[in-house]
Amino acid sequence: MADMLSTGISGLLSSQIALDTTSHNIANVNTDGYSRQRADFVARPAQQTGPFYVGQGTTVQSVQRLYDQYLTDQVRGATSGQSRFGTFGELAGRVDNLLADQTAGLQPALDAFYGAIQDLANYPADSPTRQALLGQANALTARFHGLAAQFDQLDQETSKRIGATVGEINGLGRAIARLNDQVQAAQSTGATPHDLLDQRDALVKQLAADVGVSVVPQDDDTINVFVGNGQPLVLGNQASTLGVVGNAYDPTRAEVTSGTPPVVITGQLSGGTLGGLVDFRTQMLDPTRNQLGRSATALAQAFNAQHRAGMDANGQMGGDFFSLGAPTVLRNSNNTGGASVTAAVADVSGLTASDYVLSYDGSAWSLRRSDGTAVAMTGSGTAADPFLADGLSLQVGGAASAGDRFMIQPTRGAAGSLAVAITDPGAVAAAVPVRASAAASNTGSATLGAPSVTDATDPNLQTTATITFASATTYQINGGAVLTLPASGTIGANGWSVTLTGTPAAGDTFTVAANSGGVGDNGNALALGNLADAGVLDGGNTSVGAAYGQLVAQVGSVTAQAKTGLNAQTGLLNQATQAQSNVSGVNLDEEASNLVRYQQSYQASARVIAVADSLFQTLLGAVSGS
Repeated sequence: MADMLSTGISGLLSSQIALDTTSHNIANVNTDGYSRQRADFVARPAQQTGPFYVGQGTTVQSVQRLYDQYLTDQVRGATSGQSRFGTFGELAGRVDNLLADQTAGLQPALDAFYGAIQDLANYPADSPTRQALLGQANALTARFHGLAAQFDQLDQETSKRIGATVGEINGLGRAIARLNDQVQAAQSTGATPHDLLDQRDALVKQLAADVGVSVVPQDDDTINVFVGNGQPLVLGNQASTLGVVGNAYDPTRAEVTSGTPPVVITGQLSGGTLGGLVDFRTQMLDPTRNQLGRSATALAQAFNAQHRAGMDANGQMGGDFFSLGAPTVLRNSNNTGGASVTAAVADVSGLTASDYVLSYDGSAWSLRRSDGTAVAMTGSGTAADPFLADGLSLQVGGAASAGDRFMIQPTRGAAGSLAVAITDPGAVAAAVPVRASAAASNTGSATLGAPSVTDATDPNLQTTATITFASATTYQINGGAVLTLPASGTIGANGWSVTLTGTPAAGDTFTVAANSGGVGDNGNALALGNLADAGVLDGGNTSVGAAYGQLVAQVGSVTAQAKTGLNAQTGLLNQATQAQSNVSGVNLDEEASNLVRYQQSYQASARVIAVADSLFQTLLGAVSGS
């Protein structure tokens, strides 16, 4: 039977629960990840009294967690994206600052080096000028070394940060699994543990800041968490562990693994700090190091080739001006055969900024770039007939087993190995080893330009050659066969070439001989200076300076894109966070209003109980008085 006392007590208890819920919201206004809770009132079933029903008060049907899964997923995804762009942008900015810096960058050193060559061309016999050239050359190689060392440090830092981030991911995975276990235990009692769910969501958000994740809710309110391309990290109350191992080719480089036995999943990870670190290493650091090494290789090979075509102050043919290490070849740790691979640069104009993997399938070798593109090779891989591809010469020795692989890094270590090969200023080859002269008795208008060396290894390069014209268009060299003068006027022999201008007369003679005493000659110095703008790379279309300029521009562009991406992701995260806060966030003004409302309802219910008690006492008094 309905009565005032029971009704009042129901209102009192329900208001108490509402007050407790409101005070809990207010207390957690600053708790990260907390979702506002709300007590939902329903009327208790009415009781029929005669021809009508009399209500029996209220009860709190449930305490709801105000939560939107879609908005939570949006915040999680935006958090992962912002963290990825933030990490990538921070590291990319450091590379950009290194390359473009006027003090630490390469361009000022290149300009100073070529400036010293121009000074040599102006004063080829001056010993201090030669010494100054060697000084600028050493400063240039030191700049290459400095950049290479900075990039090596960035590589090591990236590997350490990958390891530290994987440790954080594993810790968060274990914590999420424990909360799954607690949620499952609480659900078995029929109650929903809202605060545990909030704590778990907060951990998943932290996890998303470390790596991109996908979350799959289960029927018992637990969740499964996956990373990468579906690798499980948390399944119910069980957490898997990601591992960190050394790269199969380079044990100093950290790779992320999953499962037992461990499988490398580094390339499958995206998002978060870990995704940013991996992307920085593959999309920025490695290409930049390779491009820098490509410039060093081009500089050394082009300069050495021209320097060998000159003559030094001692009357000797020039040698290599720079020394450079060979391309790096790394053996895969899983190889079972005894094969070895050596690599050399065969054609610098064909070099790319890629790394390569040379694989043996049991019957034949194949080559792929680091992006997976197959590269056609010519040759058989022997010393007499090496494989040739992308400007590389590859020689294979020993017996390989099926599945054996080798990583080839043509330019990765070039910047760090570049060095000046000469120390004697007199060994700088500023002169051309041969010179041309015309007989005083010539009657034609023809003149010979300065000779240029086409083959510095020709044993007859400095042997005297006499060019005698039988007519205006035919000539002999040292009385040999009669040759026809080409339209270009270029005559070549013994590893040199000269260009004729004007018209010779029959009987005119010219002599090309050793440039004895030519210490003051600057012909080769001028040719060395012309290398500043000469096409060396990309099929002979790009100079060393232009290649470095392209590298600086590319790094700057990628860095700017990272900053743009970070700004965009930050905007998305702010929008998603605000939308989630509108649903789940605690509003103190609203909670204060609710506090007053529930306080008043509590007091009113207490008044109802007091009235019921007064009526009951009156009734007792009336009965006892009778």
